[in-house]
Amino acid sequence: MSTPATTPPRDPTSSEATERQLQLAAAQGKAYREALDHMVQDVADAGGTQRVGDYLIGYAIEKAEGMYHLEDGELVWHNPGDANAHVEVVVCDGADGRFVPGLNVTATLVTPDGRELGPFPQELVWHPMLYHYARNWDLPEDGEYTLRVHVDPPTFMRHDEINGRRFADPVDTEFSGVPIERGAEPVEPPS
Repeated sequence: MSTPATTPPRDPTSSEATERQLQLAAAQGKAYREALDHMVQDVADAGGTQRVGDYLIGYAIEKAEGMYHLEDGELVWHNPGDANAHVEVVVCDGADGRFVPGLNVTATLVTPDGRELGPFPQELVWHPMLYHYARNWDLPEDGEYTLRVHVDPPTFMRHDEINGRRFADPVDTEFSGVPIERGAEPVEPPS
């Protein structure tokens, strides 16, 4: 289940940004949230969002997907192989809604019969519509899973003496009753 699209609260005080600059950041966040809601509600097989600490964390479950990987300076296409689910995790700034890059994100899935799979790192994925952290999974069965997401504090610098004091603590969240129907989309890229 997804939370309704709203403008996230933000601290209007800043030592580095003008009101106009903060408005532009909020507009970026609003556009990103519209794309996130579209992914969660209209594209994915299952998805949702939760507010956790300084973040808004979302997920989307789809069929396993092929992707390009950079290997020895060349892009090489990889079909999903034995993978049968694609788990996407989105981490947004809870203040302005923008995507937070450069994070170490891990996910654990708990199967319908209680077995834990993971934690596994979710890698940053460039997507034409929505940056996210994701990986393909090989799941043992269809059914309702529990998804646990862990986000480590980022090591990037924070600009702004007032607003920059954020993203300092690790966060964990859990989504229960996540319906997963396994499948794969081994689509070959255009030649």
